[in-house]
Amino acid sequence: MPAYHSEFVQPPKLVGNMALLPLRTKFRGPAPQEANLEKDIIDEALFYFKANVFFKNYEIKSEADRVLIYLTLYILDVLKKVHRCQNKNQAAKEINAMGIAKFDIPGDPGFPRELNAMYAKPRDRAEDDAMRQYIQQLRQETGQRLLERLFPGNPNEKPSKWWICFSKRKFMDQTLTRPGQAV
Repeated sequence: MPAYHSEFVQPPKLVGNMALLPLRTKFRGPAPQEANLEKDIIDEALFYFKANVFFKNYEIKSEADRVLIYLTLYILDVLKKVHRCQNKNQAAKEINAMGIAKFDIPGDPGFPRELNAMYAKPRDRAEDDAMRQYIQQLRQETGQRLLERLFPGNPNEKPSKWWICFSKRKFMDQTLTRPGQAV
C-alpha cells in the first residue's frame, strides 16, 4: 500500500524546495492566509498522519509532500512531548513553547542529516528568514489544531489515547530532534 501524498501539487511559490501553501491560520508568517479555505496542508497532515506514520519510505511526488513530511515529523515530536501532560492547559503550554522554540531548518548543522538530502537549504538570507517564518507558522498552527484533537472532551482529562499511542513511532525512521536533545 503506498503512502498518502499531498493533493496540493501545483504550489504557487517555493521557499527552498518546500511549497509555500495558503493556510487557514491566525498566526503571522509568509504563507497566504485564507479564512475561507476548506482544506489546507495542515488538515491534510493531521488527516493522513495515522496512516503515513507507519511508512519507512516515502516517495516525494511534489514540493507539498516535503511540507507533509515535515508536519508529520513535527506532530510526532508534539505527541512525545504531550503524552506526559495531565490536562489541556498543561499541553497547551508545552505546544505553544514548542511552536516558538528555536529550531533548525535545512542546511543548519542541527537539522537531521538524513533529511537534508530531501530539502534544499535556503539560497540566501532572505529565503532563510522566509523559511524560518513559514516553518514557525506551520508549527504554531499545527500545534493548535492538534491540541483540539488531543482533548476532544473534558479539558481536565488526559490526552486522547488514540493519538498518544503513536508517540513511540518513527516516520521514515526519522525525528526532527537530535539524539540527546530534549523533546
